[in-house]
Amino acid sequence: MELRRTAGVAALLASVTLTAAGCGGTGRLESAGPTPVASGPVHLWPERRGATVAPADPAGSPPEYVTGIPRVVRQNVRQVDPLAVVRAEQRATAGTTTGPDWLPDEVVARIGRCKAAGEPGCPVLKPYYRDLTGNGREELVLGIELPDRQLAVRAYTADPDGRLNRIMGTIESVIAVELAGRDIILRVPGGNPGYEWNIAWSWDPKQRSMLITRDQILRIPQAGPRAGGGGTPLYGTPGPSRAAAPAPSPSPAGSR
Repeated sequence: MELRRTAGVAALLASVTLTAAGCGGTGRLESAGPTPVASGPVHLWPERRGATVAPADPAGSPPEYVTGIPRVVRQNVRQVDPLAVVRAEQRATAGTTTGPDWLPDEVVARIGRCKAAGEPGCPVLKPYYRDLTGNGREELVLGIELPDRQLAVRAYTADPDGRLNRIMGTIESVIAVELAGRDIILRVPGGNPGYEWNIAWSWDPKQRSMLITRDQILRIPQAGPRAGGGGTPLYGTPGPSRAAAPAPSPSPAGSR
């Protein structure tokens, strides 16, 4: 019994040794190299008095209800006219020059001539629907095209009582907008050539609104060189630099 146990342990150790060492292409054993030593973060200047983070409002963000539109039946946002929503908000915030409600006069005039969202020439783009809050019901996602490749992105949810609540509003110089799971991701030109910012907005049930939960800068591949010329970036005119900001700053109009 003891002999069999000893033989089994020896075989196991041999197997572990072979696995750790690795195999070369010709069957010879090769070293897998040194294993990096994990180390925790080092707190620099621990004696410094750091900044504080204000606590979140325990009551959550106040709802931003859209007024002047019909009530939403059974929380079905597909029955809502996207163009009517944008026009109702524009009427309620007429004269606004900053923030996510700001719209240039020429855009307001073009919206007034639209017959339906998503039609050619209409600044209000085709709507999208996605469950952003996790309540099993769809939310409404709208985009409004602005000058200089800026885009106003807004999201709405319907309350059980039929009121439409805007849960996200921002304006950015946007490369592209993506829906990933329940997140809205904005791809924004970085301040340095060859880089872009990815800004993820996610539903926060305590604050009852969409908040920025991830903000990262990514290096993007460049197109190959053209004949007789250099490489071409994959995006257009770079947006404002964010290098000095601790959190993403929207384009001139701001964000919620």
